[in-house]
Amino acid sequence: MFKRATAAESRLSTTEGSWVPNTDVCMNDDGLVIKAEIAGMRREDLELTVEGNALRIRGCREDAARPAKCSFLVMEINYGCFESVIELPEGFDLAQAKAVYQNGFLRVDVPRKVMKAKSSRVVPVRHDGE
Repeated sequence: MFKRATAAESRLSTTEGSWVPNTDVCMNDDGLVIKAEIAGMRREDLELTVEGNALRIRGCREDAARPAKCSFLVMEINYGCFESVIELPEGFDLAQAKAVYQNGFLRVDVPRKVMKAKSSRVVPVRHDGE
């Protein structure tokens, strides 16, 4: 159905703190819905690019609330730069995708490609010498 590229395949930098957000991809009658969990972001800090049939989601989530000197007892929230690459199957139109960031979730709706009906025409047959 779809392929999620690994960090190596997506050319993700191997800097410390890089991570991949939890992502859901589902199909409905209209197309695909891609939903990434990236709370604590500003929408202007998100970058979405289309490369062929792949959607690349990038950003950086900073921990502005962390005290200068702290020792974690539990650390489950990812901070720093992230990237996710989702390769879509044929039949979907990434050029018409719409993205919304709300309540910590990025939602990207990708419609199905509209198949143009093949037009038919009559080809006239001429006689030799016309």
